Amino acid sequence: MKAYLKNLVELNDSKRSRRFAYFIQFLIIFSVITFSIETLPDLKPQTRVVLNAIEAFCVVVFTFEYLARIYVADNKPKFIFSFFGLVDFLAILPFYLSFGVDLRSLRLLRMFRLFRLFKLVRYNKAMRHFANAMKLAKEQIILFMIITIMLIYFAAVGIYYFENEAQPDHFSSIFSSLWWSIVTLTTVGYGDVYPITVGGRIFTFFMLLIGLGVVAIPTGIISSSLTKAVEPQDEDNKSNLKD
Repeated sequence: MKAYLKNLVELNDSKRSRRFAYFIQFLIIFSVITFSIETLPDLKPQTRVVLNAIEAFCVVVFTFEYLARIYVADNKPKFIFSFFGLVDFLAILPFYLSFGVDLRSLRLLRMFRLFRLFKLVRYNKAMRHFANAMKLAKEQIILFMIITIMLIYFAAVGIYYFENEAQPDHFSSIFSSLWWSIVTLTTVGYGDVYPITVGGRIFTFFMLLIGLGVVAIPTGIISSSLTKAVEPQDEDNKSNLKD
């Protein structure tokens, strides 16, 4: 029984496991679509009954998959607290928490149903490559995020000293200046808060130049790691063709 379940839920070359993977992928996408439909106003009671039945069916299948993966896992605690283990758990958690409880108090938990989309990473080769790339670039991304937070704070301090006297409502403190700092360094620039002093505008110009690097650097890091993640797979494919 355990060998059968392991062959079914673990990705390998058997037709049975591939069909199960396609079935799970279909349910993930279908459940997210029905989740979106549930938000439509003035739905008929009959429609809501059908949507609830679909949701219950999807959760039953996802629960079976989750429990089966725990059962066949060689190291059960490691799987439970792994990325995919937590995603599988969060994908079914809202259904069981809201069962028999007033959903108005747990409406935010419904957002966790979107974690089902992360389940697709396990079944899609391209998404697995991306996940591996993120693992390879983990240290660089963490370092980049720390530097970015420091830059955001530095920009907030700088614009505060330039604009506080001219615009005390918008730049009343460093904390209120953080919004301008974030939208400027990310090059979003909503235009709701902007400098009016000469010093503030010059400072903003340099912050915008730095912001271009803030957007470009992670793209380079991830693309480089993605290349490294795909290369071993390409080499395996070439060796298989030679054989």
